Amino acid sequence: MSKKTLVLGASPNPERYGFKATAMLNEYKHAVVAFGIKKGDVNGHPIVNELPTDSDFDTITLYLGPANQKEYYQYMVNQKPKRVVFNPGTENEELQTLLKQNGIEPVEACTLVMLRTGQY
Repeated sequence: MSKKTLVLGASPNPERYGFKATAMLNEYKHAVVAFGIKKGDVNGHPIVNELPTDSDFDTITLYLGPANQKEYYQYMVNQKPKRVVFNPGTENEELQTLLKQNGIEPVEACTLVMLRTGQY
């Protein structure tokens, strides 16, 4: 079952995990929106530089360190996804608490591993 996913922190650099996650989500046939500050694409899939405003995301997966997340707190809450995946290095207790208070499940996991093991 496809889960519409926002990759927050996508990158056009194939060495970055935001790139790898976008590519793998596409490979596993999930509808994906890749958001990043750098223009570019992931294997032909565009990286948008403006946050989508009318999307019904099942999942937001984070590839931004805690210091760069704060400006997106309210956006994530307003999107009302079912869950936000905190990939390694993105863990943030303050944001996790805010999400829980708004009925959004914070998940500390790796999107790549979740996809490979059928847990996504």
